[in-house]
Amino acid sequence: MTAQPVPTGQPRLDRIALTTLAARLTPRDYEILAYLHRHRVLTTHQLQRIFFGIPQSARKRLATLYALNAVTRFRPWAPYGAGSQPAHWLLGRAGAAALAIREGITVKELGYNPDHPIAVSSRLTHQVGVNEFFSHLHHRARQPDAQAEVRTWWSERRCAQVWGDIARPDAYGRWIEDGRDFDFFLEHDTGTETLAKVTAKLDAYANLTDATGITTPVLFWLPNRTRENNLRKLMATAEVPVATAVHSDDGPAGAIWIPVGSDEPRLRLAELADAWTLPSQPQKHADA
Repeated sequence: MTAQPVPTGQPRLDRIALTTLAARLTPRDYEILAYLHRHRVLTTHQLQRIFFGIPQSARKRLATLYALNAVTRFRPWAPYGAGSQPAHWLLGRAGAAALAIREGITVKELGYNPDHPIAVSSRLTHQVGVNEFFSHLHHRARQPDAQAEVRTWWSERRCAQVWGDIARPDAYGRWIEDGRDFDFFLEHDTGTETLAKVTAKLDAYANLTDATGITTPVLFWLPNRTRENNLRKLMATAEVPVATAVHSDDGPAGAIWIPVGSDEPRLRLAELADAWTLPSQPQKHADA
């Protein structure tokens, strides 16, 4: 996917500029900057689901942060007739400096890359898809009637740092809803890999279970029902707990999940906590 050039040439930062910026940033702003740093890129819609109530508030505040050079943005190219893409937001130079100062480290130690390689990366669509999954969970947790929380959301990069020599999940999450506590590895499938290659990933998760002594279910989030049905046939003898779902308007928290090996009605994400008999030893990884 081709992206429009990312704006460059942001004003050089100095102590006065950073002091002025810090005075303008709210606690929510710092959260937004931290999420952009951890998860690389978030669309306007995703940031709205996570942090704002209405689209107007999201657009207004993001425009302010853009004017302050705390964030930057781009719009991926869309094929003719596909409609315009939403703005994709990235951490800006001033935002990275503000985060680093707040954490008492340098921008280099923060790990900020001002070249924004994700904007032109072949992994952009996949990354946005993973973030879409978790932004919908955040949105659900923020509803007045929800007794829910996204307790943990580790990015692919964080997962690679912790488990990369054994397994490389797209994300690790911990979802709490209605008293149920469920942690999982996410595999966001876009349909570009062969089913055999997708299935082979379960060997790495079985090795990770052996290495850590922690049994963590693996969720495959799939683009269509046909691919899900075919994949489930290949995973019938999986050594780790596995559940599948197809993208749905109900969102990932809804009753869209079905464990491999089960023909029962689809379950809500939180209900998967009771879908398997897992070892009584520690079942959760440390929170982020």
